[in-house]
Amino acid sequence: MSVSHSPLKNRVAALDAYHIDEQVALNKLRGQVKRAFVTGAGGFLGKAVCRRLIAAGIEVTGYARGTYPDLSAMGVDMVQGDIADADAVVDAMKGCDLVFHVASKAGVWGSKQSYFSPNVDGAANIIGACKRLGIGYLVYTSTPSVTFAGVDEAGVNEAAPYAEKYLNYYGESKAIAEQMVLDANGSDLKTVALRPHLIWGPEDPHLVPRVIERARAGRLKLVGQEDKLVDTIYVGNAAYAHILAALNLTDVNTSAAGKAYFLSNDEPITMAAMLNKILNCVDLPEVNKRVPANLAYAVGVLLETVYGLLGKTQEPLMTRFVARQLSTSHYFDISAAKRDLGYSPLVSIDSGMEKLRAYLNANPV
Repeated sequence: MSVSHSPLKNRVAALDAYHIDEQVALNKLRGQVKRAFVTGAGGFLGKAVCRRLIAAGIEVTGYARGTYPDLSAMGVDMVQGDIADADAVVDAMKGCDLVFHVASKAGVWGSKQSYFSPNVDGAANIIGACKRLGIGYLVYTSTPSVTFAGVDEAGVNEAAPYAEKYLNYYGESKAIAEQMVLDANGSDLKTVALRPHLIWGPEDPHLVPRVIERARAGRLKLVGQEDKLVDTIYVGNAAYAHILAALNLTDVNTSAAGKAYFLSNDEPITMAAMLNKILNCVDLPEVNKRVPANLAYAVGVLLETVYGLLGKTQEPLMTRFVARQLSTSHYFDISAAKRDLGYSPLVSIDSGMEKLRAYLNANPV
């Protein structure tokens, strides 16, 4: 485990670069928190959270498996380690008074252990370290996949139950971890779980490059004959919601402690429209080829079986989860986040796409 220290005066983000509502929230949080701990600091969302904290003058310890010189240059005190290593987690969290647990193994393919070790054991280690060190606030990054059972979710809210059966280990492991985090809420440790859906934006290493790569290869297709509505969230909006959640937890009259919240841009959009907006950012033609939903699911079953028998670790071109995700609606009622957290998207989909286009022009994929 290695530690890299960089002075805050070298931070690259200035608070005035953010929306006024974000500035207000960050200034308030700075009055409540001296040092925050961010797991998955080198990831897409984790880095966005770190940037905002550093810009506000809040000290940050970032935890990640790899090395991230850009974060160190930003002013984040980076610690390299494994979230499944309980002792390393405790060591790294010393001196912090707020935790953003963003790290997890995402994706749709892999062994049960490969997901449960970082996602379930990792969450247990974070909770245990908080209690051992007397850290009072924990913001957990969950996912709407905890309620997804392969059928339409049209405008559902937090009353929706956890899925009875999951189509992959990711959703199952995150559901277990979310319940652990919420059950840990109490007088000494305030916890909240956030469920952002389909995060995208500049620097996205997942959704955006995959869409573009498949389109260029002629392998991007729509699933199902009917266009269903889905929710997405711009990365800056997701990070802002995390700041608001932390601020709420530090309030003596917290209304969010012990609860989970769906998060989105509050702009349900068809998958076709969303994909085409991304493709338009790099001047690629719109996607219009379609695959029947039942065929996609059948292919997913077949490929999962074959890959499992052969012990393949790479992700199949189609899985049951992906087939259902692409052929069902999944958009959410975020009234609770608006009411309790004061959350409202600061960047619209169209404004975010303008930022994404500018980023991709400067950083071709």
